[in-house]
Amino acid sequence: MSAEPGTVRPGGRTARVRTAVLRAAGDVLAEQGFDRLDLAEVARRAEVGKTTVYRRWGTVTALVADLLADMAEQSLPRTRTGAVRDDLRANALLVQRTLADPRQGALFRAVIAAAACDPRTAEALRHFYAVRIAEWAPCVSEGVARGELPVGTDPATVVRAVSAPLYYGLLTTGTAPDPAAAERAADAAVAAAQAGVYAAPVTPVTPT
Repeated sequence: MSAEPGTVRPGGRTARVRTAVLRAAGDVLAEQGFDRLDLAEVARRAEVGKTTVYRRWGTVTALVADLLADMAEQSLPRTRTGAVRDDLRANALLVQRTLADPRQGALFRAVIAAAACDPRTAEALRHFYAVRIAEWAPCVSEGVARGELPVGTDPATVVRAVSAPLYYGLLTTGTAPDPAAAERAADAAVAAAQAGVYAAPVTPVTPT
């Protein structure tokens, strides 16, 4: 069974071609948006043959999916400070720096806009965030184990609660969050978690 275009992880020269093409695709997305992303233009910027790009990825959506997969793979590992509040502040500040970066912030806005109308881009974006949430969720699990958060707290929901206000602010105001906003988002998520907002309800035991 042949692999879907853009899903093979080769080495050598082919890996260098992939790196150059994904970099060029990210540049076009950041500068012009999803609707202006063109495989021929990406090939020109990457200085590779159009045939190579069309044969390897085939469609714009396949290229964006591979770009998001690569971004997930290249993302920084989670921070481990020994305290859940500090861990989640580190997560929030990482998101904040990404969204404040001129290229990365524009790239994410373009991909999020594309995901609203393109199913494959939406799936690739969900996969990207699933990878990142899985990377940071152990911060919450470890916080539960240390007694900082209630038993039953859902790690993935807490991690989403940290970054959600930052993305919302970017998309609704067009302005990237600052570090203070990132710390507030983390502190609010921790406070809610400590209050049991993200903990599964305990089922009472009925005496027999």
